[in-house]
Formats: sequence, C-alpha cells, structure tokens
Amino acid sequence: MLSFEYRGLGSEPSLSEYEPTWAYQREVHAAVADGTRPDHVIYVEHSPVYTAGHRTKPGDYPKDGTPVVPVDRGGEITYHGPGQLVGYPIVKLRDGVGVVDYVRVLEEAVIALLQSYGLYSGRVSGRTGVWLGATANRPERKICAIGVRVARRTTTHGFALNVLSSAERFGNIVPCGISDAGVTSLIEELPGDWSVAQVARDLQAPLTAALSRIRR
Repeated sequence: MLSFEYRGLGSEPSLSEYEPTWAYQREVHAAVADGTRPDHVIYVEHSPVYTAGHRTKPGDYPKDGTPVVPVDRGGEITYHGPGQLVGYPIVKLRDGVGVVDYVRVLEEAVIALLQSYGLYSGRVSGRTGVWLGATANRPERKICAIGVRVARRTTTHGFALNVLSSAERFGNIVPCGISDAGVTSLIEELPGDWSVAQVARDLQAPLTAALSRIRR
C-alpha cells in the first residue's frame, strides 16, 4: 500500500515552510521504518528556501548571503519555492535495492510524466535528475533535481520538479554544483496553464508504478 498526501495542494493552496516539513518527514520515516504505517509520499510547494546536501561547496552558496538550510541528503545546493513540485517519497526499499537504483526509479517516473505531456527528457551521464538535451542555442538544462537519503532501508527527501519558472532564484547559486548547464521549467518548455497541484496529480500514477518495483 502506498498513500499520497497533497500537503497545501488542495482546494485552498498554501506554501509549506521547509523546516517543519522536514521534521514531519522524519516522523513519517520513523513510522514507515518501524512498520507502523504504510509507505507514504508527501507532495508540497515550499516557501522560498535554499538547501545544501553533503557535497555542497562554499563557492556554490548564494552570492548575496541568503540563508541556506544544511540537510542530511546527498547532492549539493538547490532551491525550493513557489512554482515547484517537491515530492518526498518515504518508502521501505527491498533488499538489494541501492540508493542509485532508487534515484533511477524517481527519474523514470518524471521522464514518463513529461513524455505524457509531449516533452521528451532523459538522463545525463554522471549527473542525477531529469534533463532536456542541448540545442543549437541552449545548453543541457535540468528540469527536475533529485537528492535522497536512505536510513533503515527507508527513504527520505526526494525530487523537485520545476513547473513554473524560478530562473531568478536559481541564478543566485550554482544549482547542484553544476556550472556548465542550465535550469528550466515545464512552462518554459511547454507554455500553457500549468499548476503545481495538477502536475502532482498527474505524477501519482507513474510514480506509483515506478516505485512498485523497488518497494518492500
């Protein structure tokens, strides 16, 4: 059984502050790891925040001194904020499933979602997340960042899919420590009337299918 929680993405949308959401993740993680509740996915749209994973370098921090929250996930620095769907799958992994296997499953779900919209994306060798290929006048660009942690065979943190543009916020950092590529969003690639809540609902089916192969 896999449950989904649309936290602040209902009929009265609201932004979720990062640190209380992180504390809530840890509560859910403890219960899932203990076997007292089923695997669970938390969907949120955060208030503006920068978070830094274990591999963040000092030179990648915001250039204007904006505060950054150090977190216990892999990866480097990234931005979360309005217009971005952040998903926190908290699932117990099958024996033999490693962190990289789990990351690939998250990528697969997002790639399938974007393909259903007519937007073709994929992976870049040596880099995590979901990417769009370079064109004649644009570099490779990331549309979905991924940074996870696994403890007690149970996952926390997750992915951030850019639905609406936050270009000015990403321009303040070296996102994910990558300086030779760009960041993009769904609306920049496929102009239209997109909403974070609707994209979250559209992602539920491909994410459920992808996770089914690696959950205990």
